[in-house]
Amino acid sequence: MPVKYNWRFLIITSMVTAMGGYLFGFDFAVITGGLPFLREQFELDALGEGFTTGSLALGCIAGCLIAGRIADRYGRKPGLFAAAAIFFISSLLMGLAPSFSWFITSRFFAGIGVGMASILSPMFIAEISPAETRGRLVAINQLTIVLGQVVTHFVNYQLRETGPEAWRWMFGLGTVPSFLFLAGIFILPESPRYLLLKGKESSSRKVLARIGNNLFVESSVLAIRKTLEKEVSSNIRSVFTKAVMPILFLGLGLTVLQQFCGINVVFNYTTNIFRSIGADSTEQLLQAVYISLVNLVFTLLAMALVDKWGRRPLMLAGAGGLAILYVIIGYILHFQNGHLLSLFILAAIGMYAMSLAPLTWVLISEIFPNNIRGAAISVAVVALWSAYFILVFTFPVIEKQFGSAVAFWGYSVICMAGFLFIYCKVPETKGKSLEEIEGELLGKL
Repeated sequence: MPVKYNWRFLIITSMVTAMGGYLFGFDFAVITGGLPFLREQFELDALGEGFTTGSLALGCIAGCLIAGRIADRYGRKPGLFAAAAIFFISSLLMGLAPSFSWFITSRFFAGIGVGMASILSPMFIAEISPAETRGRLVAINQLTIVLGQVVTHFVNYQLRETGPEAWRWMFGLGTVPSFLFLAGIFILPESPRYLLLKGKESSSRKVLARIGNNLFVESSVLAIRKTLEKEVSSNIRSVFTKAVMPILFLGLGLTVLQQFCGINVVFNYTTNIFRSIGADSTEQLLQAVYISLVNLVFTLLAMALVDKWGRRPLMLAGAGGLAILYVIIGYILHFQNGHLLSLFILAAIGMYAMSLAPLTWVLISEIFPNNIRGAAISVAVVALWSAYFILVFTFPVIEKQFGSAVAFWGYSVICMAGFLFIYCKVPETKGKSLEEIEGELLGKL
């Protein structure tokens, strides 16, 4: 009898879990529309703009550290619930902020919620997904990130003429998706891999039975047991053991490249970039809408290709393509050609959306051993958010001192280095179970 899956359960569960990605996308996008208003409201200089944008990342770092511990000690589901609750409260507080310090503190706490969700959502989806469709199901998380950006940019555009405090509505509306996420978590099961790890085999089998038929349940339990028998209890120290360090290095390289490739400068500073070539405020926000729509289209393309073409070819195409496009974008910014700038910016967004954006999350949810997955992903995503903070904090200063063109030429060099890293270090994981990937990676050490 062949393995059969309950696709309705898998898709609904993945979509609910991926609401954490929507919150991620919301906070990435809302600063683009809110920053011009915040700049005027609080009289921000270049450093102030950078810190306002990057303060989210500082909270995300704290959230990652919290999430890894919760995931491995209490389970994936409690962590997702905490992330949604924190984001709901912080969104409300940002919208009501009476001062800059209040706003920054609230945005920091929003970052904690986003950081927790950025680890737990892809991890949970990976742990319930069959090997042959895991790439597409984990990529749903990236799809909801992009949907969060599309909806938020559109709302920002609609709110642009509601007055100098339009930013309050922009940030405060984050309460809506976070409330929906909170409600949805009640229907989620716990991860079957986590349950088996904690010795709750009966509960694990019940969840696995909701995913697939008896053959799937038995094969999954056997495979998970084999990997857990080889491993010690999970904590941060176990992530830094000699056996795991090469895999950790791979995960860190992927997450840092996803940020240092520079694309989040485009997402977060769309208004600054297009203002530098003379675009008015309406055009700046309209470009943000275009960017989010292209991001959505190419994310859907990535979901169609990830389990057909594989992770490695798409990652190589993304890093190499961005390196070339950034050289061109740098020259366009240098010579102030607005029409061509929009075209090549959108091309870069599309290249990123079908490669580094979704596949980094897919890979880091796959490569780490079962028993330390929560802690290891936590460390990798801390590196991601640290890199994000450095990127968005430094861009306004680089732009002011050297111009946007120099910044993009620098990102091009990083993407070329990333291409070489992927070519030399990143394995193909398409169609393999998490246990098979673990065995192969540990077997190479």
